[in-house]
Amino acid sequence: MMLHHVAIAALTVYVALLLIVARRQRRQSDNDLFFRGKRRSPWWLVAFGMIGASVSGVSVVSVTGWVRATGMTYLQMCAGFFAGYVVIACLLLPLYYRLRLTSIYSYLSVRYGPKSHRTGALFFLLSKLTGASARLFLACMVLHELTMASLGLPFWLTVVIVLAAVFFYTQRGGIYTLVRTDALQTLCLLVSTVAIIAIVAHQMHLSVSGIAYTIAHSEMGRVFCWDANSTQYFWRQFVNGMFITIVMTGLDQDMMQKNLTCPRLRDAQKDMCVYGACFLPVNLLFLTLGVLLYSFAAQQGIALPEQGDRVLPFLINSGVLGIAVVFPFTIGIASAALSSADSAMTSLTTSICVDLLDVEREGYEATRAERVRRVVHIGVAFAFAACIALFWWADSGTVIDTIYRMAGYTYGPLLGMFVFGMACQRVVRDRFVPLIALLSPILCAVLDYGAPRWWNYHFSYELLLLNGALTTLGLWLISSRKK
Repeated sequence: MMLHHVAIAALTVYVALLLIVARRQRRQSDNDLFFRGKRRSPWWLVAFGMIGASVSGVSVVSVTGWVRATGMTYLQMCAGFFAGYVVIACLLLPLYYRLRLTSIYSYLSVRYGPKSHRTGALFFLLSKLTGASARLFLACMVLHELTMASLGLPFWLTVVIVLAAVFFYTQRGGIYTLVRTDALQTLCLLVSTVAIIAIVAHQMHLSVSGIAYTIAHSEMGRVFCWDANSTQYFWRQFVNGMFITIVMTGLDQDMMQKNLTCPRLRDAQKDMCVYGACFLPVNLLFLTLGVLLYSFAAQQGIALPEQGDRVLPFLINSGVLGIAVVFPFTIGIASAALSSADSAMTSLTTSICVDLLDVEREGYEATRAERVRRVVHIGVAFAFAACIALFWWADSGTVIDTIYRMAGYTYGPLLGMFVFGMACQRVVRDRFVPLIALLSPILCAVLDYGAPRWWNYHFSYELLLLNGALTTLGLWLISSRKK
């Protein structure tokens, strides 16, 4: 019971600190503040805050549990992530700043037409809602086991409390507030992770050099895989990581909205490259923790759950790591959960208002636009709750793997639409774009199902590239030479 009391105290302290910071950032609310943050955000603050928003609770729990199956080969994909961030900084950000976009999917309207614009926005809404809900589901589940479950309270109450907290501090300041609160959440996440590693190492009587020795001599310490037939093959992981970053960051309103709050293009490019450079060492921390946890369990003869997502929460709840680890773990999970959910909720509200409801069109009354934005924000919170309920009902697999596989289906059409639009000037028949965007993932699903049976080939995250290529081909077929 002492363990749960510590967790509840940690969560209370963290939420109180977050609300104090958010309250200090509150100003008179308007859509320019909510959508664009007045375009006054310091680039270094955006870069630091994006770390917490992207790694989320999935990295704290899932990546640490992934090392048993794949070792530290995830770093290969992280190297690809950095290459993707450089591409975004050099190709996509200049385009977004030149057009002065609030929603990046407005580009599709400029390039193709209104049906393409709405199609791109709808695919983003589907992608972001499912991906962010999966991350939040995992974090809420862990928080519930640490806090509410000890009081006999149901899981849905934990979800309601988390969503209510996120809604409370985002509903006025929007992206302006998030740039500041995300920086705090990233700091809490990183400090908590280092603290957990230090506590586990202390339990194993390891120094810093001892940690390095343990990783180097562990089967899970393998970083590179050069077997071309393996799904962990270096170039396969590197290329997949690069394109996953391009679509899940560069073509994602959530991540780009923060960058577009910087006053100048050069500032946004600096924050993107610095953020990308930080991604590899941050994930190295999570993988190091994973190796230490499995090594500790083997040393103590502890039988661990088969599901990797359950390993860290299991060891925390069992008490074998001691009471001291509960406080930083709770802070880390809470900061990861809220930093991911708040930016997703804000970006979804922005996309619905700007892309689908067009509240920023000329002649749309400002007070009415603000009222619509508030109603949409409430609706997004309820949509999150519904998606989390679905994940609870169908709880299986590793969440991070599920997110990346979903990205292959939902972000693929966006990749194809942006690549085709930027690579050539052919005129596309806008009315057929929604059909192409729908047929491509359906065909990918058929190939994903049939490839192991027909060719003994198992698709990994390169399904995203196939989906994008099929969309690009489809757009070429419904296009004509520029007159």
